[in-house]
Amino acid sequence: MSSLNFKHLRYFWMVAKTGSIARAAQQLHLTPQSISGQLSEFAASLGVELFRRAGRNLELTDTGRRILGYADDIFSAGDELLDAVRDKSLVATRAFRVGCADSVSKTIACRLVAPALSLAEPVRLVCREGRLASLLAELAVHRLDMIIADRPIPTHLSVRGFNHLLGESSLSVFATPALADGLAGPFPACMDQAPLLLPGEDFAIRARLLQWLEKNGLRPRIVGEFDDSAMMKAFGQSGAGLFFAPTVLAGHICGQYQVRELGVVPSLVEQVFAITTERRLSHPATVAISEAARAHLFS
Repeated sequence: MSSLNFKHLRYFWMVAKTGSIARAAQQLHLTPQSISGQLSEFAASLGVELFRRAGRNLELTDTGRRILGYADDIFSAGDELLDAVRDKSLVATRAFRVGCADSVSKTIACRLVAPALSLAEPVRLVCREGRLASLLAELAVHRLDMIIADRPIPTHLSVRGFNHLLGESSLSVFATPALADGLAGPFPACMDQAPLLLPGEDFAIRARLLQWLEKNGLRPRIVGEFDDSAMMKAFGQSGAGLFFAPTVLAGHICGQYQVRELGVVPSLVEQVFAITTERRLSHPATVAISEAARAHLFS
């Protein structure tokens, strides 16, 4: 058999579900003879026995039960397809799948993606979070439309994609009022020997941050390292240590986490990129995100 006859599979499935050819014929509005003949053709084409007699009814063979399992999946998927087509809201909504690298501020990611939900054509947003390498693998097989990251595509990864700079911000240092009041001296000298929460190795800014500390002769006590920016801020809110975050979010961070901005480090600049498979942005959602980022968030 070179291909599966889905009409025959449907007749088999209905006989298996109803338990007899007569009842299946009633459901399908066909004659029992027609069902019986095509069922025999189906069994012959497969080269197996599908049913055995059990009194007046038919009983599935072991092979028939296995085939029934596949038939259930096939026709269930078909019913779902029909439901989706009939549902106008699903037809009208276009999915937009975004991956957000762990190292990007969740607040920045949220503000960047928000314009995609205000398009004239409705968009159903699907967000994924993870390490950049894993997200790039998803982008490569078109499971994502865009990635928000704090760096371009690493050169050692053979992923075909394009980097679009959305904006950049200097970094500020934050601390709870209690911790800040206990520090001695002006900024940044007050950071020396102070407890510090450090971004993890997956953050693009980490190496430059450490270089800045060394260049300024600062040796804070590293009390924690974090792969997730939101977790780092939560520990900062608890008073565990100072932490760095984008200056563009200073007002939000101070209000949200009840902390104080100690100072700005203009030489430490964090960038945010949109990574797509498009050389030029054309998806309405990515265009809206890029335009809003330049006009508002990073203006």
